[in-house]
Order: sequence, then C-alpha cells, then structure tokens
Amino acid sequence: MSGDTKDKGEGKSRVGEFVEKIFADLGGATNTGMIWLGDHMGLYRAMHRAGPLSSAQLAEKLGLSERWIREWLHGQAAAGYIDYLGQGQFLLCDAAAMVLADENSPAFCAGGVTHMPQLMGDVLQRLPAAFKSGIGLTYDELGPEAARGVERLLAPWFRHKLVPVALPALDGVVAKLERGARVADLGCGGGVALIEIAKAYPRSELHGYDISQHALARAAANKAAAGVTNVTFHDAAIEPMPGDASFDFITTLDCIHDMAHPSEAIRAVRKALKPDGTWFIADVHCGASLEENLEAANPMLPMLYGFSVLCCLSSSLSTPGGEGLGTVGFGAEMARKMTQEAGFGRFRSHDFDNPLNAYYEVRI
Repeated sequence: MSGDTKDKGEGKSRVGEFVEKIFADLGGATNTGMIWLGDHMGLYRAMHRAGPLSSAQLAEKLGLSERWIREWLHGQAAAGYIDYLGQGQFLLCDAAAMVLADENSPAFCAGGVTHMPQLMGDVLQRLPAAFKSGIGLTYDELGPEAARGVERLLAPWFRHKLVPVALPALDGVVAKLERGARVADLGCGGGVALIEIAKAYPRSELHGYDISQHALARAAANKAAAGVTNVTFHDAAIEPMPGDASFDFITTLDCIHDMAHPSEAIRAVRKALKPDGTWFIADVHCGASLEENLEAANPMLPMLYGFSVLCCLSSSLSTPGGEGLGTVGFGAEMARKMTQEAGFGRFRSHDFDNPLNAYYEVRI
C-alpha cells in the first residue's frame, strides 16, 4: 500500500511539474507580446538614457494612456526587463537598453519579435492546412513583417561582426575585396550584410539575389538610405545568379535551411564561384539528429523547432518536392555532406562567438 501511495504522490509531482512548465511557457509567450509592444510603440527607446520615470512621465512623453503604460511597466518589472526603484519609479538599465532599445547595439534582440504577431496569428491559423497537404507557406506568404523581422534580428551581427571579425578570418578574402572583387549574396534578404561589405570595400562589385519581393523592397530602401552605388539587387526568380564561375566571394547567410531546394542552390554556388573563390556560410548551430540536439542541452532548442514549424520548415516545404531542412536541418555534418556532393573539396568551421549560428568557409 505504501508503494501505491508513493506512486500516486510521484504522479502528482510529475503532473505538477508539467503544469508549471506550461504556465512558464505561456508566460514567455505573453512576455514576447509585451516586448513587441515596447519595441513597436517606442516605449524602450523613450526610456533609454531617460533615467527613472513614472508611468505618468512615460505616458506624457509619448502621448499615451497612463493606465495602459502603468500596467505594461508593472509587467516588465515582474519579468525583470525593467528595474522598479520604488515609489512608482522605473528604470531601463544600460544592459537592458543594449538588448531592447538601442538598434545600433551588437546585443540588440528586440527586432526578433517584429513578426511574432503575424506568425502567431494569421500564419499559425494557416498551418493546419499545411500539416494536411504537406505544402507550407512561401516566405512572402508569411507577410512583409517577416522580412523586416528577420532583417532586424540578424542586422546587429552583420553591422558589428561581419566586416571587422568574420571577413579577416577567411583566407585571402579581405585582400581580394580591397583590390576589387566580384561578390554575390544568395538569399540576401534586406541586403544589410551586402551593404556593410559594400561600404567597407568600395572597389568591389556586389550582387544580392533573393526571391522574396518583401525582402527585395527592403533591400532597395536600405541601399538608398546607405547611399552605396556598388550594390545591385536581383529577383532570383527572374534573374538567377549566373553560373559562369565569375564570383570571387559568395555568401549565404542564414538562408540555406529556409530554401525549398537547397541542393540546387548549393550546385548553383559551385557553378558561380571562381576556382580560387570562397563561399562563406552562416547557418543555425545544431547537431545532426534530435539525440545530438537534446544532449547538447541548448536552451534555445524548443524555440528553434518552434520557429521551424512557423517559418523555416514552412518555407522549405513551400513547393512540391521541397527538401524540408527546417531551422535545425543544416548543421555542420549536413553542410559538409551537401557541399561535398556539389563538388566542393575544402570545408572549414569558424567560431565567431555567436550562440545561434555556426560559420563555414568552403572552397573548391
């Protein structure tokens, strides 16, 4: 009898653990919504370097309702994002500002929630049909905010690490860029990475290729704002990257796993690259199997699989015959295998201290 009681007690404990976990995850989803409000409405930016503020002061600063601001501030203090100083005073500390308010900070993360309302709303409601048919949503069917959100999520690394840290680590690439190289970025998105390279190396000729109309529109706007003239963006569905072995340097940055036909894209890179050229890949850091990923105990793993269902896997299955890599489908082992099958002979991994991404230098 004592054994039965113990089993029941353990069962209750296990159920309780699951209940706590579900509510913790619900809390995380709610906090994401609150971060979106803070970013979208400029609340974090208004608190940045403003010192202690009351809800009334913040509301007056932005012309918003004090009661709504007060409740949002209380939740932010409860979540630990904003410091509560007592007597109705709130402070966005410098560390939090780097992550939530300062878009020029290398640690800025708030941009990553830009497209969450669309993903958790319209996109989520359309996914049951994809589960039945097997065909996902194209990147553009995720909406214009998806292109903007991915751009804002990745832009801090492009702006702070790509040119000063990553490119010098690649064998001979900087020297070619300084002399004037021909560069392609396949899956260029909003063009931030390419524009950073263009600004640093004005003698080089750069070409960005993407099939997303939302992303290409953002790329054109970003190019105009940057004032660079050595970058051209192409709709890859109409004007694909030429297979004439004319590029000195090609990049694919966080996009191979999203592609419906990544094997074709990799073969296209092989045809486009000069014999002495370099291909630089950035993609999600992950293992080759669920077992490896679970053993690694990566705290971001549930989020990565969730993003895959909402966005990356959907895009990679958006056409019949899509290969369906998904967010965690292009780790080092898969990248090495697929590049070798396409005719590349050299594969080197780099660590640029990014918990999200792995980096590979690939040559013929």
